[in-house]
Amino acid sequence: MAKKSKGLNPALEEALAKLLQEVMADPSATLTDKTKVIDRVIKLEALKQKADLDEWGSGFMNSDDDEA
Repeated sequence: MAKKSKGLNPALEEALAKLLQEVMADPSATLTDKTKVIDRVIKLEALKQKADLDEWGSGFMNSDDDEA
């Protein structure tokens, strides 16, 4: 089984960047529409920062917490 590459899908980043530009340029887009897209972009940036950390997710399968 091939190891999954670390990081986020570049196509997802490109799609969100394009969507952000389109929504912000659209005069008929509501404030709610714009805020939803901005929220998605902010969440993506937070995920990118977490993915860059080497220790993020490394303790997922550790059973140290289960032992009492």
